[in-house]
Amino acid sequence: MKIPFLTSGKSETAIDPVCGMTVETSNPGGGASTHDGNVYYFCGPGCKVAFEKDPEGYLSGEKSIDM
Repeated sequence: MKIPFLTSGKSETAIDPVCGMTVETSNPGGGASTHDGNVYYFCGPGCKVAFEKDPEGYLSGEKSIDM
């Protein structure tokens, strides 16, 4: 028997603001960070560290990392 709240079959994704990769919000490889009341998810720890050093640079599109 399947337990519905454990097996929804539907996962949400977000775009890593540093590298542009798609990230599962339920288990982001790089964790998450909050900036100006918004939560951002990361593919790996390096992207999170880069974002936290200059969030405005990545959010404005001025900075990016090619993967």
